[in-house]
Amino acid sequence: EKLEPLVKTLDGSARKVQRAQILLKACERLGGWTDLEISEAYSCRTKTVENIRFRFGESGFKLTLNGKPPAMPPRARTFDGQGEAPVIALRISEPPKGYANWTLDLLQERVVALSIVDSVSRETLRQTLKNRMTQRKIQYWVIPPKQNAQLAADMENVLQTYLPP
Repeated sequence: EKLEPLVKTLDGSARKVQRAQILLKACERLGGWTDLEISEAYSCRTKTVENIRFRFGESGFKLTLNGKPPAMPPRARTFDGQGEAPVIALRISEPPKGYANWTLDLLQERVVALSIVDSVSRETLRQTLKNRMTQRKIQYWVIPPKQNAQLAADMENVLQTYLPP
């Protein structure tokens, strides 16, 4: 019941759909193809079909369909939360003399010079700043000069309500 809609709509990765197709063809209620017939129909090895059947029996439906999640990411992150803060602070600070804005090359040199990390690629900096700076947009508000301090206090209370925890 769960596999047929997945196969019909091709919902998911190619591997997930192929595993669903193999499980459907292996189902005895629907005819129960042999491993050789399934491998020929879906252009895969017989061992692949055997592994999928075995995993279904041992680990269950969900793990068979989605595969085993990786134990850890293939590579450690360059910046954690503590490492991102100085980079963002550097980016929003004044650029060096002679420059109107920070460039990725300038940031890369300065981050290494300040020993925030030993080395960093421009792409890592770009992604870090893109992901964090867009989430940390600062919106300013100005109190009209004729308003009183009570308005400022009330607005701060309202803004505190919308701050993330």
